[in-house]
Amino acid sequence: MNRIFKLPDLGEGLTDAEIVEWHVKVGDEVKMDQPLVAVETAKAIVDIPSPYQGRIDKLYGESGDIIHVDDPLVEFETEGAQPQPEKREDTGTVVGKVETGKEVVQETATRVGQVPSGIKATPAVRALAHRLDVDLSIVTPTGADGMVTATDVQRVAKILAEVGPLEPLRGVRRTMARAMATAHAEVVPVTVNDDADIQAWSPEEDITLRLIRAIVTACQAEPALNAWYDSHAIGRRILKKIDLGIAVDTPDGLFVPVLRDVGNREPANLRQGLDAIKQAVRERKLPPEELRGYTFTLSNFGTFGGRYADPVVIPPTVAILGAGRLHEAVVPVNGKPEIHRILPLSLTFDHRSVTGGEATRFLMVAIQDLEKAE
Repeated sequence: MNRIFKLPDLGEGLTDAEIVEWHVKVGDEVKMDQPLVAVETAKAIVDIPSPYQGRIDKLYGESGDIIHVDDPLVEFETEGAQPQPEKREDTGTVVGKVETGKEVVQETATRVGQVPSGIKATPAVRALAHRLDVDLSIVTPTGADGMVTATDVQRVAKILAEVGPLEPLRGVRRTMARAMATAHAEVVPVTVNDDADIQAWSPEEDITLRLIRAIVTACQAEPALNAWYDSHAIGRRILKKIDLGIAVDTPDGLFVPVLRDVGNREPANLRQGLDAIKQAVRERKLPPEELRGYTFTLSNFGTFGGRYADPVVIPPTVAILGAGRLHEAVVPVNGKPEIHRILPLSLTFDHRSVTGGEATRFLMVAIQDLEKAE
């Protein structure tokens, strides 16, 4: 008998995945739990095992395709009764209020994070936009009372044709885009900037390890920044252990692997852990669980350039420290000018959970620790 295996629920609210590589082909005989396909989601590549034993009759999708949860993935030819994937009952969703009448009204569900546009356009103009693949939300209306006209749609369609086709975001960049949109919609960000005078450092000082030590010291002084905020309950969880997310830039997009329990590890062990997670990111071998659960974030963007920034706080965390480009500057010392090495710092915090006083005290403690000779 033939069975169709659908993309299972991947957890954490993820609704789709990108096919990276098939491990099987049509006609292969597979065993239960044998890896079928590698998919990318939540910034990690994971294998999906076979729920059946049998022969592959059909594969749905190719490398690079994006498939949604409950979409067909593999069709098997099996023999006898075999365990089946857990079946979830679809109870349906009612959107809005439906009243009886002679007119048929079609309503469209709004995706999470999507805000109804309230765009004014006639059905004919909407149909034209659909036919020309133009998103009405990017069209500037020129009609009376803010109405989008057919000419407006045609103008935008011409511009889009000139700039070239849309490049869909995939893999890490797709996940990053969603995370940034969520952060923009939820977080109330405030950024404070200041400098650390690191002239007392030895030339061989490990900047990242010193930043980690400063974060640990500052979190101990102001625990409110090592926390998770629950926007639904309007509450926060102050966390004792510091699991530090380290922003790592790659050609594929931004990864944030986690360096666990940084407050209770020796410098040599931290350096070893840093090197290991960065290597795993480059080779795309980092397990999904090592990209989750961080409590505070460090972005050392100054290795590429820039002095100050407004780093993005990703919920449920409430703070991120950014380190800018190390540079030399003239500073007054006992009334005389001297040239010192300066490390610019940018601390962004979620003002729903963290007060300005807590944030500035955190930053000052971090700076005081950074300015020590060792």
